[in-house]
Parts: sequence; structure tokens; C-alpha cells
Amino acid sequence: MAGGAIMVDSGGQDFPAKLTRQVLVCTIIAAFGGLMFGYDIGISGGVTSMDDFLLKFFPNVYRKKHHAKENNYCKFDDEYLQLFTSSLYLAAIVSSLGASMFCRRYGRKPTMQAASIFFFLGALLNVAALNLPMLIIGRLFLGAGVGAGNQAVPLFISEISPAKYRGGLNICFQLLITIGILIANIVNYYTSEIKTYGWRYSLGGAAVPAIILLVGSFIIVETPASLIERGKKEKGLKALKKIRGVDDVEKEFEEIIRATEFANQIKHPYRELLKRPNRPPMICGSLIHILQQFTGINVIMFYAPVLFQTMGFGSSASLLSAVITGTVNSLSTLIAIFTVDKSGRRKLLMLGALIMVIAQCVIGGILLKYLKSTNTVPNGIAILVVVLICAFVNGFAWSWGPLGWLISSEIFPLEIRNAGYFFSVATNMLCTFIIAQAFLSMLCSMRAHIFFFFAAFLVTANVFVMTMLPETKGIPIDEMAERAWKQHWFWKTFYHAADHHDTEKAKQQQEKGSDQ
Repeated sequence: MAGGAIMVDSGGQDFPAKLTRQVLVCTIIAAFGGLMFGYDIGISGGVTSMDDFLLKFFPNVYRKKHHAKENNYCKFDDEYLQLFTSSLYLAAIVSSLGASMFCRRYGRKPTMQAASIFFFLGALLNVAALNLPMLIIGRLFLGAGVGAGNQAVPLFISEISPAKYRGGLNICFQLLITIGILIANIVNYYTSEIKTYGWRYSLGGAAVPAIILLVGSFIIVETPASLIERGKKEKGLKALKKIRGVDDVEKEFEEIIRATEFANQIKHPYRELLKRPNRPPMICGSLIHILQQFTGINVIMFYAPVLFQTMGFGSSASLLSAVITGTVNSLSTLIAIFTVDKSGRRKLLMLGALIMVIAQCVIGGILLKYLKSTNTVPNGIAILVVVLICAFVNGFAWSWGPLGWLISSEIFPLEIRNAGYFFSVATNMLCTFIIAQAFLSMLCSMRAHIFFFFAAFLVTANVFVMTMLPETKGIPIDEMAERAWKQHWFWKTFYHAADHHDTEKAKQQQEKGSDQ
């Protein structure tokens, strides 16, 4: 991925740096890219439960929803309704690739500005939508903004953060995503009471975080790594002193130059990904994002109001329940910020998956027993399901949510880190598209068994973490291969074979030189 992060490591020793006001302001402003993403996740599920929205764009779904004998699990099964949600992620995949090249050539700030403009235009198209094609085109613009934002913002935060604060500051991006979801749920709750045009206010609200990011991007500094990467060394040194709050930045400055020069020597990083020693991080970086999406979390975030209406909640009650789960999501993410560098990645991932699999199985069992094709779930049981969904969201918010992104950004060696991280982002967006496009049809055909479907993936996820994912806590990035991958019972074979091949090749070259 051209334009990926230039991660600098000091061999386990911190460079002189303060957690400056400049870094905090830049992180908060940049993290509004996460708020854009989160707002869209929350808003799309809410408006698809509003009658006025359905009547205008999805009349077949509206009729099924209000048909007394319609199957509870199939009320919202409509390929165009699913396309409304999922189309964004196809655009995001293409956009993130373009943004990665734009990011390297022009910098992180312009890429975030482009992301906010795309997202703003998408919001305008959606709020003014007169028909379904116009609505979908608006979603594609939103997707372009999300793809560019997800590419540039984590990269920006990583490059301005002091090493010892990088984990916590990175998770601020995920925190703003959860806050965006919560705000969207609150907006949906109130706009659902506005007849005819309430959904327009919900969709138009996406313009607000886009405007904040656009305006804020003129305030923040460009990252030193980006400036140095583009040959602007003096500006890079000045920016580094500004964000570190100290004048003694020569060692870090020299390290950034070294890292940049080394990374630029790799002309085809995507080809490097396929080499045997690079397969372990590529496989794990991709699998962790596949398993993250197949926990079922985006089903809950996209379609929470739809799920609650399926159980018999009224429109307002279902939206209020979504607000509750969104609040749990935001507050629980804070746990990760304070525990990730103490407890380690593996422990949080395994405990989170355990909580989620229990919640999914109990929810599936309850709905299997109480929710039939045309009945309504008893009120007490419905409230219990909401509590269990909150437990599920809690387990995800401090484990697989933020750590999937964090781990994939730290396991790749420097020379392929850019390409590897883009591969992880693209995998995430593709899986998100698949889930968003297929879920309502799966709910109709699998009914309550769909929760056991996701629970099976959670069991797989725990087995994967226990057996295949090395712990990365406290390991300097440039020592990851030696201290993590080469120590792993399985992945070390990939390195031993490569080391043997390199040794034999060196011997052959020496023998050839001796003969001459």
C-alpha cells in the first residue's frame, strides 16, 4: 500500500517526547474521520426501520413489515434494502486503494480533506434523494469518504503519537467510531417522530462530522514522516519539534529518515507479501479482520433497530434499545485504552470472544424458543435479549473491535507494512460488505439459528488466537519477526526455511567468487 505509515522504533527505548497539546488536538480532530464512519453505521440501521423512509424507497418492505401474517424473520428481506447498507463498503475498498497512493504523494492532511469532501457530498445527495438510484449514488460518495478516512486517519495518528502513547491514541479512532454510532442512534430516536421527512434529517446529519474534519484539517500539522517522505526535511524537522514539545529530536528525526529510505528501497511491496517469511503476518493480519467481521458485530450495529422490531418492539422502543447498545459500545471501548498495554492482546481477544459466544448462543436459544414466524416475544424476554446484546457489544468493544486494527498495524515488518496494512483494510471492508448484503436474507432463511452461525465463528476465532496468534505486547515493531513470529511453534518454520535458503545462496555466491 503506497502511502502507508512510516512506523519508527527506537529499539525499545523511547525518544524524548511529551504528550503535547498539539498531539491531543490533532488526534481528536483526525479521529472525527472515525465519527463519520460510526455515524453512518448507526444511521443506516435506524432509517431502514422508519416507515416514511421505507414507503418512499422500499415499498415492498413497508408492505411486508405491516402485513399481519408476514414472517417475523423475513419482514426486511430485500436485496435493495441490503444494497443501501452494503454499497458503501464496495466504494470504500476502491477509495482506500486510491487514497493510499494519494496519501503518499500529497500527504495525510489532503487525504483527510478529500475524505471529508466526499462524505459531505454523499450526505447532500442522501438528504436530497428523490429515488433509489440517487440514494445509492449518495452511499457510494459516503463510501469514498469512509475509505479515504480509514486509510489516512489511523496512519496520521500513528505518525504523530509518541511511541509509549501510540496504542491508547490509536484506539481514540475506534472510540470516535462508537461515539458516532451512539450519536446516530440518538438522532434516529428523535427524527423518527418527525413525519415524512425525519429520515432526511438523519441522513443529512452525516454532513456535520464531515464539516468538522474538513475545517479541523486546516488547523492540524502534517506528519513529520509524510513531509520527510516527500523530501521536505526542514519542514519535517520543524513539525517534529512542534508535536514532541522538545528540541532534542535529532535521534528520532534520523530514525524517520532511515526508515523512509529503507521503505522506499522496496519497489514492489505487494510482491514482497507473497514471500515465505512475510506470509505469517499477512495470513494473521487478514484472518483477524475476517473473524472480526464474522463475530456478528456489524449485524448488531447495522440492523439493531430492525432486530428489535423483529422481536416485537415498536419503532420508538427499538430505536431506544439501539441507543442503549450504542452507549454500552462507547463506554466499553474505554476499557481497551487503559488495558491493552497491560493485559496484552491475546488475553483481551480470548476473553472478549468467550463473552460474545455465550451471549450469541443464549440469544439464539431464547429466540428459537420464543420468536416464531408470526408471534411477538414476551416483554420480559425481549428486555433480556437487549441485555444480552449489550453484553455481546461490551465484549466486542474492548477486544476484537479496537485490537483487530491495532494488531494488523504492528505485526508487519517495515518493508511490507504499507502493503500489508492496506491488505488488512481491504479484507475488512470486503467482509463488511458481504455481511451487510447477506444478513437480512440469512435472517429470513436461518431465523434464530443465525446467532449460532456467528457463534461458530467466535469459537473459531478463539482457537485461532490460542494457537496461531503470537503476543505482540511490549515488542518493538522492528523486532517483531525475531521475538514473535520466529518464536511461534508453527510460524517459525516459515523463517527457518527462508534462513536456510539465504544461507545456501550465500555459500553458492562465496564458492562462485572463490572459483573466479
